Amino acid sequence: MKRLRLAVIGAGRLGGFHAQKAAAHPDMDLVAVVDPVPAARQRVAAECRTQPLADYRVLAGRIDAAIVAAPTRLHHRIAMDLVRQGVHLLVEKPLTSSLAEAEELVETAEAQGVILQVGHVERFNPAFAAAAAHLDHPKYIEAVRASGFTFRSTDVGVVLDLMIHDIDLVLAMAASPVRRVEAMGLSVLGGHEDVAQARIHFESGCIASLSASRVSRVPARRMQVWTPRSLAEIDFGRLTANVIRPSETLLRRRFDIDSLSPEQVEHYKTHLLDEHLPQEEIHCEPVDALAAQQADFLDSIRTPRRPRVTGRQGRDAVAVAEEILGRVHTHAWDDQAGGPVGPMAIPRPSVIPAPHWSLSPVESPARRKEAG
Repeated sequence: MKRLRLAVIGAGRLGGFHAQKAAAHPDMDLVAVVDPVPAARQRVAAECRTQPLADYRVLAGRIDAAIVAAPTRLHHRIAMDLVRQGVHLLVEKPLTSSLAEAEELVETAEAQGVILQVGHVERFNPAFAAAAAHLDHPKYIEAVRASGFTFRSTDVGVVLDLMIHDIDLVLAMAASPVRRVEAMGLSVLGGHEDVAQARIHFESGCIASLSASRVSRVPARRMQVWTPRSLAEIDFGRLTANVIRPSETLLRRRFDIDSLSPEQVEHYKTHLLDEHLPQEEIHCEPVDALAAQQADFLDSIRTPRRPRVTGRQGRDAVAVAEEILGRVHTHAWDDQAGGPVGPMAIPRPSVIPAPHWSLSPVESPARRKEAG
């Protein structure tokens, strides 16, 4: 079978990983690595033994597919150019910066008949896959995703950087229209929110509580999912899942605590969890999720079939993220008219900074005067 001619657009950290996986795949021909920064494209191209290019547009007619790992603000323009040429795309998450851009891209891809896959790589996490079989009709989902500041993806805030992973997973599990969104967030380091909390209410009655931070001292990628018949605790980093299934006695509300004899009380002090809330511990073998994602992309082109994460699903995640960001930017921090609103409002400075505050301590006018 003919090898898939593919280019990777974006030679940053993630683009470099994508290029390595594609170069190693026996059914892919990595035609080029594209990046406007000479050092970046040359480094990755040399590692992967392919051609470094500054502009993806010179590849017209030379590739069948592309992986877009450029900054989020560029996804729409690059992807639209390639889709109109009939190029199949795997676009890193988030699909685009806005719902309007995502809508246009998805509609154009469908009209052109090309595959549009979105890089929500946690769908390929083996711990999530193992737990998913036990998670029919979830009613409550709680997710925590935290990291230190990586100095990457600084063109977006934590909602589109980290929380977008859990938004996608929650939408896939809930499989229900969103009824209402509540959210707040804080900017710590710059012009975007670095911490965010969101609560999503679905028409099915499911509620999802999502917490994300990219200024955390303790990294975390975990989720709890409650269904009518089970509870699952997923640790995406450790590749583990604990699934608890209540006994039929508990599910049918037949466990009467008040009617227990003293002997039964003593017994259940030790054996209640084992007998009525048994837990299955699932430890998964490591999987190269990025390579699995690329394999899914290749297979969806050749079959053809829908990829695991379609353009429409990526668009839906952007839609919810946009609604969350809307709530973040309109969140009022107190009940006073004209009070602080949005992620930049807290904490408020008690003193208005003067221009010289941007100087280092040794360069400030006060220090210069003392030194004189």
